[in-house]
Amino acid sequence: MNPETATVVVNDVFYSIQGEGVRAGTSNLFVRLSGCNLACNGTLDDQAYLPVCDTEFVSGRKMTYAAVVARLRELSPTCPWIILTGGEPALQLTPALTRYLHEAGYQLAIETNGTRPVDHVDLDWICVSPKVAEHALKQRTAHEVKYVRNYGQGIPKTVVTADHYLISPAFEGDLLDPKTLAWCIQLCKDHPPWRLSLQLHKVMQVR
Repeated sequence: MNPETATVVVNDVFYSIQGEGVRAGTSNLFVRLSGCNLACNGTLDDQAYLPVCDTEFVSGRKMTYAAVVARLRELSPTCPWIILTGGEPALQLTPALTRYLHEAGYQLAIETNGTRPVDHVDLDWICVSPKVAEHALKQRTAHEVKYVRNYGQGIPKTVVTADHYLISPAFEGDLLDPKTLAWCIQLCKDHPPWRLSLQLHKVMQVR
């Protein structure tokens, strides 16, 4: 593998604060990879609710592994964490990519919908955020599993074994309905060890 020629299709590379999940509030370098295998458009698909996706991940450009690291160094010469996100980053995830990023000194987290396995690569943190029926999930172990819930939706019967189980109330754009928030708080109170995770990046108005 030559990092000067090996490429991934990248939608965006940026430096920000993690806004949700167990690692919320920490500084991270984000590599948003292009493409997704789901059509999250607010419809029912195979008995599961696919919410309206609020992220643009279709566009992108090829970047060599070396160019990705060079851009990360420009954004922050000291931040040790990369979050691979999308779209669905597992579509482009390879052992060569994760090995190169580790050798460059980074720790690697991924945010995946769980429909593609990621155990074949070396990752330091796995967040599975399911958006399909449980039987369609291929990645069934994680550090955290996070479900978005609208008002009236019940607690998930997840097939994912995780260290942390999270409920995230659905936003409408950058707005959170107090009724939805109260519903999700009650879900967590009624079903420990589930815990609440807000999309704080929307509250803080950061990427």
